[in-house]
Amino acid sequence: MMLVLGLVSLLGSAVYNSYVAAFVGLGLTFWGALLLYLVPSKRVKLDLLTATSVSSFADIERILTSSDSTVKGVYLPPKLLKDYESSVVFVPATAETPLPKREEVDAEKLYSKKPRGIFLTPPGLALSRLFEKELKVSFTETDLKYLQKELPRLFEKLEISKDTSVTANDNTATVRIAKHIFIPLCNETAKLRRAHETLGSPFSSALACALAKATGKPIVIEKEETTQDQTTTIEYRTLED
Repeated sequence: MMLVLGLVSLLGSAVYNSYVAAFVGLGLTFWGALLLYLVPSKRVKLDLLTATSVSSFADIERILTSSDSTVKGVYLPPKLLKDYESSVVFVPATAETPLPKREEVDAEKLYSKKPRGIFLTPPGLALSRLFEKELKVSFTETDLKYLQKELPRLFEKLEISKDTSVTANDNTATVRIAKHIFIPLCNETAKLRRAHETLGSPFSSALACALAKATGKPIVIEKEETTQDQTTTIEYRTLED
């Protein structure tokens, strides 16, 4: 409307030789054209996101339930993948099953015969890519110190949480997030125990993807719990490949 009114005002200023109409027309035309190209970002309701995520999580639950494995999933580092920017979780058949080599990883296949196990797409892959997009960097180009510094800032910017900390000690990393917006989602996916214990929630999975890329090592989600004061603590362990 502003753009149309501005053009009409400019046309009127030319017909009636009015400087006032010309200035008004220029202002309306400028702001009308500017607002035309400013596309507002679309926000999805959290309950809709939760419902969608739980549905896909239920499929993972069925796959894991039909298998004999009770071992935690391993988030593979980029050097073991054909696509460095992707993320894959390998669920070994047994605790003694070795990690696959790069030529043995096939993200398009579900079951692996050598080594025996299952290849799954991390439930937090899309969220981890959103983090990379916001930071304008691939996690493969960063390290653990970068995540310790930038994740708290990013979560505050995205209004995920105002209180986040990332600590590391030897082969472990602990992430604490207070009152984050994904608590309802984590609570819902926690009801699917097999998938939750093997891959973590979509939120902890996204962070595992980031850690595997940044550290260049396989990552396992050891523990994820939320206290009554709504503080989520996620413990990760790095493996030697």
